[in-house]
Amino acid sequence: MKIVVGCDHAGFPLKQTVMDAVRAAGHEVFDVGTNSADPVDFPDFTKKLGEVIQRGEAERGILVCGSGIGACIAANKMKGVWASICHDTYSAAQGVQHDRMNVLCLGGRVIGPELATALVKAFLGAKYMGNDIGGERFAKRVEKIEKMEEER
Repeated sequence: MKIVVGCDHAGFPLKQTVMDAVRAAGHEVFDVGTNSADPVDFPDFTKKLGEVIQRGEAERGILVCGSGIGACIAANKMKGVWASICHDTYSAAQGVQHDRMNVLCLGGRVIGPELATALVKAFLGAKYMGNDIGGERFAKRVEKIEKMEEER
C-alpha cells in the first residue's frame, strides 16, 4: 500500500520513526511534511494528507501532532477521511477492521517511538472486515456513517 504521512512541528520528532515503521511493514511512504520542528499549523498538513487520500493517491494515512487530537478533528472534516486517535494497538487495528478507519492519528508528545512503531504495524496490518463473510454488521454500520457524511 501507499501510505501518506503528515505532521506538524510537535509531531515532527516522531515522523521519521513512523515512516521507518511504514517501510518496515513493506509499504511505500508519501510524505506531505512538515520537514522541521519550526512552528506550523496542523490543519495545513492535515489538509494535504486528506487531499492525497481523497484523490486515491494513497490508501491510508498517518498524522502526528502534539496530542493527536487536533489533527484528528481536522481530518474528520474531510469527506472520505475517517480518522481516529489511537494510542493502543487494539484500537489501531479494530478501527480499520470494524469501522474502515483510513487515517491513524498519533500524539507526538504523548507516545514514544516504540509504541508508535507498534501502532503503525497494527494499523497497517489490519483489514476491513465488512466485506468478509459475517461482516454484514460492520458494513451496515459503515453505510450509516457514510450516509451521515453525505448529509453534512
